Amino acid sequence: MADPRREDLAQFLRSRRARIAPADVGLPEGRRRRTPGLRREEVAQLAGVGVTWYTWLEQGRAINASVQVLDAIARTLRLDRAEREHLYLLAGLPSVPDPAETCLPAEVQSVLDALSPVPAVVYSGRYDALAWNGSYATIFPRLTGAPVAERNVLWQMFTTPACCSAIGNRAVEVATMVATFRAAYARRMGEPTWVSFVDRLSAVSEEFAAMWARHDVASPALRVKIFVQNLGRPDIRTTTTSFAVAGTPDARMVVYLPVSEADRVSLEQLLLEPPTITRCTFHQHELAATA
Repeated sequence: MADPRREDLAQFLRSRRARIAPADVGLPEGRRRRTPGLRREEVAQLAGVGVTWYTWLEQGRAINASVQVLDAIARTLRLDRAEREHLYLLAGLPSVPDPAETCLPAEVQSVLDALSPVPAVVYSGRYDALAWNGSYATIFPRLTGAPVAERNVLWQMFTTPACCSAIGNRAVEVATMVATFRAAYARRMGEPTWVSFVDRLSAVSEEFAAMWARHDVASPALRVKIFVQNLGRPDIRTTTTSFAVAGTPDARMVVYLPVSEADRVSLEQLLLEPPTITRCTFHQHELAATA
């Protein structure tokens, strides 16, 4: 007996394809276009999959679709969160909410704000920044101002040149973060949003891909983090302490406490006079030249 989900999957894909005009994705309209929206071969090309394979998928054939392929199709068809989860469900893959879209209780923001001037943030298990206070935003404006899909510490650390990093002990920090992320990943093995994140970050960062391949694991622990060495200020040493957020799986609040009185004074001065640049001097000039 045919799987009814396969027919629903076929109809769903056709309906999503029909609503996207070629111009929406930078393709010419053409004079011989007899169907609304994109052609199958155009979707396949944009998603980076085989035309025959995509045709079979739209025909409801019993073929296996990987998380990576479905994620590429979802991006090509501009599916929103609900549509993306529906696509995974029809294809027989587990569907879970993206950690970056986790909703936190309102009280969590109140706690973060009350901790100022000490920087504090709430991360998902995937290092998505879910909420933060003003002090944290002053130190990491590129992270807190990024689109939701890129509001992730790992993403920012590996896609920002090391010379522009606000982390003084970057080499130690990225190794620790990848190891703790690997431990969290084991509990989310096979979940589409986690697999997709690893694939996308591996594709844009050879450094991350190499570190990921080492399979190092670690648990979150108190450690020293050094801030803002590249912003023309004294280094600010902090100790990081994390706390679980009740009612929100995998979420944890991380608080950065100055190590010494001198570090506290430097932090307060930084908050009073926030840096006007978010990159090293070289890349800041490069950015200004292309603006």
